[in-house]
Amino acid sequence: MKKKQKKFKHTGRHIAAYIILIIAIISINTLIKPSIVVGQTPTLNAKEEVNHTCASQIPSSIEKIINSPTFERMRWGILIKNLSSDQIIYSRDAQKYFIPASTTKILTTAAAWQKLGKDFRIRTSIYQGDEGSFYLVGRGDPSFNNVQLTALAQKLQQRGIRSINKLIVDDSYFQGEYIDSSWQWEDIQADYGAPVNSLMVNENTGILTLSPNKIGEKLNITWSNNIELYGGIENNSITVAENEPRFVQVTRDLKGQILKIDGKLPINSPSQTIGLSVIDPIDNFLKNLRFTWAKVGITVKEIQPVFEYQHYKIAEQKPEIAVVESLALPDLVKEANMNSNNLYAEALLRHLSNSELTNEQTNKYETTVNQGLKILKTTLGEWGIEPNTYMIVDGSGLSRKNLISPEALVETLQVMAKSPDGNLFRASLATGGMTGTLKNRFLKTPAWGIVQGKTGSMTGVISLSGYINVPDYDDLVFSMIVNQSQQPSAVRKAMDEIIILLAKLHKC
Repeated sequence: MKKKQKKFKHTGRHIAAYIILIIAIISINTLIKPSIVVGQTPTLNAKEEVNHTCASQIPSSIEKIINSPTFERMRWGILIKNLSSDQIIYSRDAQKYFIPASTTKILTTAAAWQKLGKDFRIRTSIYQGDEGSFYLVGRGDPSFNNVQLTALAQKLQQRGIRSINKLIVDDSYFQGEYIDSSWQWEDIQADYGAPVNSLMVNENTGILTLSPNKIGEKLNITWSNNIELYGGIENNSITVAENEPRFVQVTRDLKGQILKIDGKLPINSPSQTIGLSVIDPIDNFLKNLRFTWAKVGITVKEIQPVFEYQHYKIAEQKPEIAVVESLALPDLVKEANMNSNNLYAEALLRHLSNSELTNEQTNKYETTVNQGLKILKTTLGEWGIEPNTYMIVDGSGLSRKNLISPEALVETLQVMAKSPDGNLFRASLATGGMTGTLKNRFLKTPAWGIVQGKTGSMTGVISLSGYINVPDYDDLVFSMIVNQSQQPSAVRKAMDEIIILLAKLHKC
């Protein structure tokens, strides 16, 4: 006979015991877990760390980056300041000279903005002379192209002019050599080393297109607008089989008249385009003039180029019957800074010479560049920038004779940021991850869209100067220059790391 099992009754006393047991277990678990010591900073996740870099941490973090063995033979110049308070966040050899490359344009465009004014435009005019003659006067518009050449012809046509007996093409507004004597040979062959004169067209460059032919035959050659820039071509190129590598090199001889083409392109491969500077800018201008005006229906029987000092003033006494203008100064400065256009910067430097100098002050034997440099130096001096903090010979930074300290660049940027047109000037710079020469940098980083800067690059030189709109900190102004570098990619990466570090600054 089975015994009956007793049913357990949950009395109030039993429930109380259970509760005490549970509390004990929780207490034991709490004791076993590591506690947070008062004053100890808890570990932050990556997302939290983005906005929590203190200014006091910046110097050591930057030193860790630039003291890498990779950079041991290079020279770094850095200055980082709080834009509003002028507090120095970090400095390294900021008062020493460095070859700046294209960050030279900061000084040029800042001075041009101050002296020329934001409403400044460059005019290209046609004046009516005597006995069927006309004057075409250029005043150094770097943006002048075939569209404006066509517009001038159409304006003449609207006046019933179909034929011109004599056209006097005046290239006298700028005086001096077309290129700086210190520019390197390989640079003046490329489109970014184009000559600078009063009558420029299509940025004084041309596009050479090389395309494959039949296997074993020379590459096909075509010029933009079918206008040849050179007197002769030595074509040593060849079309090869599809599986062979492609290689093309285009140079010109020391006399500058013969273009040499070497290399190979596989059959059925894409064409290759190469931008080249013109040798003779006036000859190039006249070729484009005849090409565009013929399409409009205007014939020119005789063309006479003139270059004599201030000859354009003779034309200005005649009736002006046609004119085209460049865009306003902010757009010219934007092209110079955002896209690092050397021709625009050089033109703006030359225009400085006409911003203040009277006829009595101009020197027939002094170049327009030297006059512009004097005005630039005077302008920076008015801002309190010491003349011994920089030494420049051109407006673009293409010369290796240029020497600028990070201090001079930062001080110039500070002055411009605090000027009435500060936002406009800042907008002329490239924006990280978005525009210009910074379009492909800082993508998917905290610095995306908040860095406005001017880049610089030439063999052995990498530079970057500008502003950072830090979300959780004050705006910063900075300049970084590296000389004696043979690893441009590594230097740019290090500079980007520094900028990203600054973008994460937080007021601590």
